[in-house]
Amino acid sequence: MRLRHALQALTLSLIGMPSIFLAEEKPNIVIILTDDQGYADVSYNPHSPAEVSTPNIDALAHSSIICTQGYTSGHVCSPTRAGLMTGRYQQRFGIYTAGEGGSGVPLDEVFIPQRLKPAGYVSGALGKWHLGLTEEYHAMNRGFDEFYGFMGRGAHPYFDHSDMDHPIYRGLNPIKEEGYLTTRITEESVDFINRHKEEPFFLYVAYNAVHSPPEAPEEDIKNVTGDKKRDTLMAMIKHLDLGVGQIVDSLKKHDIFDNTLLIFLTDNGGSGTMHANNAPLRGFKQMDYEGGIHVPFIVSWPAQLEGGKKCDVPMWSIDLFATALDAAGLPMPKDKPLDGKSILPALKGETDKLHDELYWSSAGANGKWAIRSWNWKLVAQKNRVELFDLEKDLGETTDLAAKHPKVVSELTDKYNAWLEEMAVPVSKQEKRWNPDASAPAKKMSKEEKKATREKEKAERIKEREAKESSQSPESSK
Repeated sequence: MRLRHALQALTLSLIGMPSIFLAEEKPNIVIILTDDQGYADVSYNPHSPAEVSTPNIDALAHSSIICTQGYTSGHVCSPTRAGLMTGRYQQRFGIYTAGEGGSGVPLDEVFIPQRLKPAGYVSGALGKWHLGLTEEYHAMNRGFDEFYGFMGRGAHPYFDHSDMDHPIYRGLNPIKEEGYLTTRITEESVDFINRHKEEPFFLYVAYNAVHSPPEAPEEDIKNVTGDKKRDTLMAMIKHLDLGVGQIVDSLKKHDIFDNTLLIFLTDNGGSGTMHANNAPLRGFKQMDYEGGIHVPFIVSWPAQLEGGKKCDVPMWSIDLFATALDAAGLPMPKDKPLDGKSILPALKGETDKLHDELYWSSAGANGKWAIRSWNWKLVAQKNRVELFDLEKDLGETTDLAAKHPKVVSELTDKYNAWLEEMAVPVSKQEKRWNPDASAPAKKMSKEEKKATREKEKAERIKEREAKESSQSPESSK
């Protein structure tokens, strides 16, 4: 038996108190973030089709709390990750789109592991990063002690890791790698747990599964639907599910599962291009309908939370930062106030409301935005505005905008007031859709993007050196 558990057992034998009242040791925190997984592509969802089988995710869900109103702050990959890692609306620092988030979160924003480190946490990030391509944006320069994965776009090959312009990294160094990437991320997760089981840790497991490309071991692709892409997706989900099971088993093997806050969710809705199933929700990834932002969301912490339940309180990915600090017994930051809130009171049944409103915006280039206020949800794109009552119409089938113009006006005003507080997009697009704006510039080539990044990096270094020089003792003489 590990030392800390042996000491706790000795104390229990002396005073006879339940361990839950004695747990001074800080919980481990594990976030498993899957990529583009459909809302019904987990078999605990009663709407999942017959071909979906996720026994390990189901077992976790049924022993945990299923958050039926779990959302992400973005309808694509990197904006959600930026909000999750900072606990703040990603729009506060100019990130509205995948391209903006992929270019890097401003360096003055503080990430989760940076807040946990003073409390003795060791932190590891595994899998997909997608929060900057250059070294200053690397996970290990944002508070993580270890990193295994890739930094760029989501569509990373699962078998071929030979492109050293988009490599797999261990720490700060690109490496040559072999193996099916989902399996490798799982193996690295288990290894991290094995090595750090004696100390509190934060483990961020960001699978790129089941993002495109559709790739899985050939022997696992079965003709079950008649749709080759859908069949491949099922094989990809099989390996993802096996990974979740192995992570849970590793925590249990070392007797640390009960005191681990484990959160499982997806970064946005399932992808239509990968033939995901988001039933009973409308839409897919890249949409602000429920199918683009309402995701599988599971929370486990046996030492503190009663499992086998559902929580119907709306919550979202931005809340995970505050939740981690709350679980670790740490204060909320005052220098960078969080927009997220700890979800623990909702999970314990102590409140039925965490947020007055939830907001989504991908700025003016495509004019997409949405707001949820209690059960009302307003979804807009360019000149089209639709209103839904989610309590009666989760599938967003009936537009009530014409029947409730006052509600439309009130929610629009709230959204506009919120957007006023947000930063200008880092891409310099307009925050609001403007039908009179000139056509968007054509997309840059890969070489042009690289040159732009290098120029921006050089300018940042120059600015930093100038600032340091102005603050040096010699400069004041």
